[in-house]
Amino acid sequence: MAGTRPPALAEEPSATRGRASPPAGGEARGEGAVEGTDTGTGTGGGEARDGYGRVFAVREFRVVFVAHALSLLGVVVSEIALTVLVYDLTGSPLLSALAFALGMLPYLVGGTLFAGVADRYPPRRVLVVCDLVCAGCAALMALPATPVAGLLALRCLIAAVSPVFNGTRMATLTDVLGDGDLFVLGRSLLRMVSQSAVLVGFGLGGVLLTVVSPRGALVITLVTFLASALLLRTGTKRRPARGGARGSGGGDAALLRYSLAGAREVLGHRRIRALLLLLWAPPMFVVAPEALAAPYAEQIGVGTAGVGLLMCAMPVGTIAGEVYAGSALSPATRSRIVLPLAATTLLPLLAYAFVPGLAWALPALVLAGAGAAYTLGLDRWFVDAVPPELRGRAMTVHTAGLMTLQGVGMALAGLAAEFFAVSTVVAGAGALGTVCCLLLVREVWLTGRAGANALPNSETGADRYVTGG
Repeated sequence: MAGTRPPALAEEPSATRGRASPPAGGEARGEGAVEGTDTGTGTGGGEARDGYGRVFAVREFRVVFVAHALSLLGVVVSEIALTVLVYDLTGSPLLSALAFALGMLPYLVGGTLFAGVADRYPPRRVLVVCDLVCAGCAALMALPATPVAGLLALRCLIAAVSPVFNGTRMATLTDVLGDGDLFVLGRSLLRMVSQSAVLVGFGLGGVLLTVVSPRGALVITLVTFLASALLLRTGTKRRPARGGARGSGGGDAALLRYSLAGAREVLGHRRIRALLLLLWAPPMFVVAPEALAAPYAEQIGVGTAGVGLLMCAMPVGTIAGEVYAGSALSPATRSRIVLPLAATTLLPLLAYAFVPGLAWALPALVLAGAGAAYTLGLDRWFVDAVPPELRGRAMTVHTAGLMTLQGVGMALAGLAAEFFAVSTVVAGAGALGTVCCLLLVREVWLTGRAGANALPNSETGADRYVTGG
């Protein structure tokens, strides 16, 4: 669960640049693919024993993993460099903060209007082109002649591309790893990389800026995007577009219609909508303590060192929770804990009602972060519920909604803190978020029954039932 992550880091769920399936019937999953054999009835046998090692045994996933790490490095560096550069050029704290915020705001537009790209074009081509577009933006940012307005516009363009990249990559994981337990573990690994980047990236970026100028740091971002594009181009398999004949031809207007139709289909299906909302709701509320870390540190009198600890506690919990769930629990157990964990993951934030010092606030944040382990089982339900030909658009909508609602959560927490004590705001976020999660847990449970999960079969027109609740 991510809090105030750099937009590109809000991938999963909280994840970087903001990025970023096998058809039914057991068709090929691509080179290096390993069959996901989760039946939902295991108790911890061979599947749980090998854990994440099984994922790294897939060569193509190793390429995706390294490309993801390179992109994260570039994004973290660019986040810091651009913020510093805009402040140096303008002396305006508002514009400096806006440079950071603009990495999140265009997600909704890009994720809605361009979602069709993920299913309409071959996925490898989409991923490489997105990387090249981001590299081009970084190159223009690094030019001394680029004005502040141009820097902010380029920041918006990267953010608009990000959900398309994220959605395409997430859907491609089902081609590489299958849509079973390996997919769940692969997604978990990418999330952990994102969380780890938050822990160390800003410190490394700050050190880097003592050696090179902000524009020089943006050149490093350019190199990482190009390296990611090269890896994806040479190390992943070429696959056809998921949308088939329905996704080809027609120009920009047809692409827009295709994107909007996919978003309507995703959000219009009761089961998929319930799963998406349960993936989005906890991150929306859990950002409150991280967004307000600095004012809370002031409220309890712990200084700037306390701010760093408050910011790091939740990512530590998230990584620990995902590592344990992914390596020690069977797929069936991860499925069983989804609803109880989702319903209670925000309860530790209620500790803020007592204005705890660091000794109590930090464990509360670690516990709240560990609750993100519910997403491993929920990821599996989500990919089971979405037809293969819709997965690219569904994953793009997922990324766009996640980032947008985290931004809304941060904004609302900041607004509320103008009128109430920070401790009250965080505790209120925990209470309100828990109520919302309980309602969504009930909806997910209800839609888990087969009669609520009917999806139209694109080939026969018959209803196809999926389970996973």
